[in-house]
Amino acid sequence: MLADSPIRPVLVHDWLTGMRGGEKCLEPACVRWPDAPLFTLIHKPGSVSSEIEALSPKGSKLNRLPGVSRYYRYLLPVMPAAARWAIPDCDVVLSFSHCVAKAARPPEGVPHICYCFTPMRYAWHMRESYFKRGGLGRIKSAAADVILSRIREWDRRTADRVTHFVAISRAIQARIAECYGRDSVVIYPPVETDFYTPAAVKREDYYLVVSALAPYKRFDLAIAACEKLGRKLVVIGSGQDAARLRSQAGPNVSFLGWQSDEVIRDHLRRCKALLYPGEEDFGIVPLEAQACGAPVIAYGRGGALETVQPLGESKSPTGVLFEEQSVNAVANAMEQFEKHIIAFDPRAARRNALPFARSRYEAELFGYIEEVVSGKPETQRTAA
Repeated sequence: MLADSPIRPVLVHDWLTGMRGGEKCLEPACVRWPDAPLFTLIHKPGSVSSEIEALSPKGSKLNRLPGVSRYYRYLLPVMPAAARWAIPDCDVVLSFSHCVAKAARPPEGVPHICYCFTPMRYAWHMRESYFKRGGLGRIKSAAADVILSRIREWDRRTADRVTHFVAISRAIQARIAECYGRDSVVIYPPVETDFYTPAAVKREDYYLVVSALAPYKRFDLAIAACEKLGRKLVVIGSGQDAARLRSQAGPNVSFLGWQSDEVIRDHLRRCKALLYPGEEDFGIVPLEAQACGAPVIAYGRGGALETVQPLGESKSPTGVLFEEQSVNAVANAMEQFEKHIIAFDPRAARRNALPFARSRYEAELFGYIEEVVSGKPETQRTAA
């Protein structure tokens, strides 16, 4: 990490209701600037790391609603109106955004750096995954189209409040250019490679899913593929799609719910391979798996193209990528993996994960912030 900085940042995050990938990106900034104001839409006390909690996150008016952490996703239509934080005097606004945090308005003349997980996926690229697959019906679907169209326009318009975009992957860099017409730099998220390490244990005969259980992640495909092939599957995670997934699962699937990092690490060390059938903006979990020496079977779009060395293309493969989000495609990839299992060296997987270490993320992100505040990079306003 760089030496202590005199920079006075304000931090903004969409919501703080669990310790997922976005919060893992926020945490190093909270450690570096423990006195920084931290604004968010919703904060569920105790749901994130002690390093983030120490900043006493300041919620929006939505945070006053009773039990809001249980149903906040349904408040998407009113989130733009709630994202009106009173940003105090500072040297830089640093937002971590996949929804509304990038709409924070900086004081006049103050740079706003947005660490962008994606332009708002609900309104742009994944409306189908979030809404139609749930069977809204014709009238509700039409209403959703109107609401999401308005949110999309708001999302595009408020991009002007950001002076510098940082993308979490090349896939998101392209999406920022497409949606906002803006340039960005790529700084990959951090992976705790000092924690996620291999161990001298025997790999067991089960596949693994580790994630928040959201519809767009398509874990229904992993469940159905394991059912088709008669393979064991362990699912670690919770989320709005958990009940539906449980209803589809057979006796070969075990749901463990939310688990500690230690339990996740233990399973990554022992699983046959990680299944990752969704299109991810980046995907920290596949790199945590590889850091533990585990192969990854993933959908060959989005972040997986930047984090997995695929069988058939690499001399040291760390996984298998499939080209279609279907049960047959996942099952075929699993069979291909099993047929060539001897080609997967845990040491190669570990080597592939190491360049994504947290120390690299901190050096790149904090170094970039220092450059922006000092006025070195040109302000990014239009995409090339």
